[in-house]
Amino acid sequence: MEQTAKDKKSNMILALDFPFEKPENREKLFSKAERILNAVEPYICAVKFNRHLILPLGTFNGVAKLIEKVHAMGLMAIMDCKVNDIGSTNQTIAEYYYSVGFDALTANPFVGWEQGLKPVFDVAHKLQRGVILLVYMSHKGAWEGYGQTICNAETGEKALQYFSFAKKALKWNADGVVVGATYPEKIREVHEILGEKIPIYSPGIGAQGGKIESALKAGAHYLIVGRTITLSENPAETAKKIRDLANQCR
Repeated sequence: MEQTAKDKKSNMILALDFPFEKPENREKLFSKAERILNAVEPYICAVKFNRHLILPLGTFNGVAKLIEKVHAMGLMAIMDCKVNDIGSTNQTIAEYYYSVGFDALTANPFVGWEQGLKPVFDVAHKLQRGVILLVYMSHKGAWEGYGQTICNAETGEKALQYFSFAKKALKWNADGVVVGATYPEKIREVHEILGEKIPIYSPGIGAQGGKIESALKAGAHYLIVGRTITLSENPAETAKKIRDLANQCR
């Protein structure tokens, strides 16, 4: 990922997020995703997929074709599936997404390690793919889960949930963490824990109110931008402006 960002001179990740389309409009949705991808390719280092495309296009149908295009462009493909179930289910989810060509996926550390995320990491390491942990999400209600104060059952020590998740990222050897660009103070705190050992991916730029400069100054390595680009009248121009501003701030 780091090398791709250097080669592309960009640390921006395109989130291919679109509003709901009726099932009969699947071809239109695929064409829209393909068109935007072609337009912004010079300005991004990776593409993040969510259920916005998985559900209507199908993992091994339209999405597989888009991943092929992403890889042909020399970009990375990330599946934002937020794996969050028991271990056997998590393992199967990971195997399917990796087999279709995703280079990394996101996972929720709330489910724990044993019979939780360990099988995902085992599969990822075997296939030389990535796992990115959710440490603090970008929406307003994130504090209810990620921002709560927890008590360690073994030591009795109290800590903020997202501090605990950042430390788990180090312990589990994660390939990245997600901290919303809407919370630069959280990015800064997580960066103090991780240093340069694990990169921070920050969604929420633009549509959710996250600012490029504050996120980067706080320690974000990669910026995830979705609706600001995908809903833009000129996606290429918008992507270029964001890329250029990010490079100036860096």
